[in-house]
Amino acid sequence: MLDTVEIITEGGVVLWSRKNGEASDFVINSFINDTFLRETVPSYSESAADNAPVSVGRHTLRFTHVRGFGLIFVAVYKSLLHLSWIDKFLDNITALFVSLYGDQVKKPNDTYVRCKGFDKMFDQQLRDMEAENKTMGNHEPRFTEAEYPPEDSTLSGNLGEPPLPGVNPPNKKLVGTEHTSTETSPIATPNTSRPSSSGGLLEPPMPAAVEKLSRRARKKLNQAASSEAVSSGDEAPLRKRKGATSKKQGKKGRRWENGIPIEDDGDDSSAKLDYSDNPSDAETKAHLNAALEGLDASQMGARNTDGRFALKELDDEDSVRNQANSILKEAKEKKAAKEAKEVESQAAATSGLLGAGMNYFGGMFKNVVGGKELTKDDLSKAMKSMEDHLLKKNVAREAAVRVCDAVKKDLVGTKTATFEGVNAKIRTSMEQVLRKMLTPTDSLDLLREIDAVAKPPTTSLRQRRPYVISIVGVNGVGKSTNLSKICFFLLQNKYRVLVVAGDTFRSGAVEQLAVHVRNLREEASRVGGQVDLYQKGYGKDAANVARAAVAHASAEAYDVVLIDTAGRRHNDQRLMSSLEKFAKFAQPDKILMVGEALVGTDSVAQARNFNVAFGKERGLDGFIISKCDTVGDMVGALVSIVHATGVPILFVGVGQHYSDIRSFSVKWAVEKLLSPPDA
Repeated sequence: MLDTVEIITEGGVVLWSRKNGEASDFVINSFINDTFLRETVPSYSESAADNAPVSVGRHTLRFTHVRGFGLIFVAVYKSLLHLSWIDKFLDNITALFVSLYGDQVKKPNDTYVRCKGFDKMFDQQLRDMEAENKTMGNHEPRFTEAEYPPEDSTLSGNLGEPPLPGVNPPNKKLVGTEHTSTETSPIATPNTSRPSSSGGLLEPPMPAAVEKLSRRARKKLNQAASSEAVSSGDEAPLRKRKGATSKKQGKKGRRWENGIPIEDDGDDSSAKLDYSDNPSDAETKAHLNAALEGLDASQMGARNTDGRFALKELDDEDSVRNQANSILKEAKEKKAAKEAKEVESQAAATSGLLGAGMNYFGGMFKNVVGGKELTKDDLSKAMKSMEDHLLKKNVAREAAVRVCDAVKKDLVGTKTATFEGVNAKIRTSMEQVLRKMLTPTDSLDLLREIDAVAKPPTTSLRQRRPYVISIVGVNGVGKSTNLSKICFFLLQNKYRVLVVAGDTFRSGAVEQLAVHVRNLREEASRVGGQVDLYQKGYGKDAANVARAAVAHASAEAYDVVLIDTAGRRHNDQRLMSSLEKFAKFAQPDKILMVGEALVGTDSVAQARNFNVAFGKERGLDGFIISKCDTVGDMVGALVSIVHATGVPILFVGVGQHYSDIRSFSVKWAVEKLLSPPDA
């Protein structure tokens, strides 16, 4: 963990700082005084890796020096920590600050730099570096204050030197923190004894011969050893006493007939199989607010000027990161161009046969790559690399080939002067193709569509009815969870929502929705709106349940009906055939399929099979892509399913909480798809 990061001028004026630890200003002052405030200042590098670290007491300082702007970037952390990412982090901070505020620094007679917005960019870079470090398996140890020697002048050097003008003054010495002993504290011996079990028995060490036995043999040996152990009379018996006989009752399997559970007429006839009629559970009520604890609706969106609550786009959250990445990329390109220019100038200065040869080969390269109309053969190698890049992003091969073919068709016949120009044209064309593919052709304003049906204007002469949304998908993609997220979003707009338990097969499906509804009802009491559950238990026909629910919602003046359905394999024709009947009975306004972002090539088959399962005149209306927070930049499933069906993406799930849903952003998806694999 960083203690201090400061941006200082060569004269010692602090332009920006961030302090997270207890590192005193004396550390920075000593560094500036010893390293830079001299008659002759050595030339340091703009890269932290090229500058040797400086140790001041128990702290280590890494720094960069931008001589053209007279700026010093310093990061201070405890010497016992090993921050493998500190050099890259400091280089990024240097490039970002110089790019954003370099013009202000160069202004004459201006000692104030307006860099208030730099805090967000600094925090974003720090979070990304720490997350990358954890992903690589590097974890910095956390140390307490007791494990460090005191921060006094005996460790820091420069005894008795007063602070210089414009430099932070040293902290005052704290009373009661003086140490008279120079010996380190002994390390406490860890308690290696095992905790006693409920029977108060200690497990003996396992001999080496026993360790070589199989797991089943060791289990039998342990059971035999535990049966011979004697427990005290105060402890509860671990097994029944001698003479007590009882027949072990095995768990009876549930019997089904035509999808309906059959009650057993044996000894357990009183055991209930269907708990959907009893949604009230004391333990669940006790934890009712646990799901809503710390929930902030502003995380998922905000209200517009017309009073509607609109979802955020993912691009809103990544705007700072995208801006930083763009600046860093531009700085890297400028640095590479500068180095290439220096190499070119050196080559031009070379005389004789060597210089003539270099110019000759340079001309040949230009004739091959640039200065001519590009053909399919010229682009084949680049398109192969782009296809491999999309495959690494989890795009299905069929979709990747189609995208690359569209780019190749767009670029054939164009002219360029340099190889860099070809790459730029390929990226621009690729971005246009992806945007065209992912951009929906119709409006996706869900709230406007709901109001047109549930709250029609009096001039339209249309009868009001509930707006029906059905959620479908394969098993385990998160249909019930995303249905609850949509319900939470609708409650922010004060709609009356009826949640329908259309999954009458999966065990616990009705109870799961009952828990969600109870949590959402608590949220409705805070923000407005209403939510109720409609269920008929298990073993019922889902199409009939959905039709009855829509009729009930119409009679009770609900605004929206959210119908949950059973998960089914897309390649199981018997299960998929029931969706056509469901669509005819429920007549949904929107059929949304939940797809996983981490699904690769199988997403194409899933999307196509579900899109044609509702009949010739009915198909999917949109997708909800779940688990986008688990795949990083591997969002290729978005391209795959849209390519396979032409159906747009409405929402994106980014977590397991009710507020973890966002509106889909084409710009965000394109940037993720075109970013390098390690970005």
